[in-house]
Amino acid sequence: MCMRENRLYANINKSIFGAMEIPFLGCFLCKDGVRADQEKVCAIAQWPVPVPQKDLRKWLDLANYLHKYSVNYAKMARPLTNLLKKDAVWSWTSEAQQACEAIKSSLQSAPVLALPDEDRPFSGM
Repeated sequence: MCMRENRLYANINKSIFGAMEIPFLGCFLCKDGVRADQEKVCAIAQWPVPVPQKDLRKWLDLANYLHKYSVNYAKMARPLTNLLKKDAVWSWTSEAQQACEAIKSSLQSAPVLALPDEDRPFSGM
C-alpha cells in the first residue's frame, strides 16, 4: 500500500534520510536498538543534590523517564521514593545519597536496548 492511498503524507522538512540514528520520543533509534538521550543523562548526572522534597520529586521524575535503561531502578530508587511519602520525615541520609549516586552511575553506563531475536532463546527480567 502506498501512503497516499491511505491519505498519509510525509513532511520533507521533518524527514531524516541517511542518518546513523534518529531522535524519537526522548531517545535515539539506531540499527543496534534504542539508546538514552545523552543530554538527559547528563542533566541527571549534573543535577545538584536534590535536597528539598520538591527538587527530589523533579529529579526522580526525570530519572524515572530513563528507568528502562537501568537494571533494578526501582530497588535503587526506593530510599528516595520513601522520602516522598506523605508521612515521611525529611532527612537526606547517606543511604539517600548512595541511592542518588547509584542511579546516576547506572544511567551513565546505560546500554543500548535491542529487540529480542525471536530465533534464539531469551528470558525477561
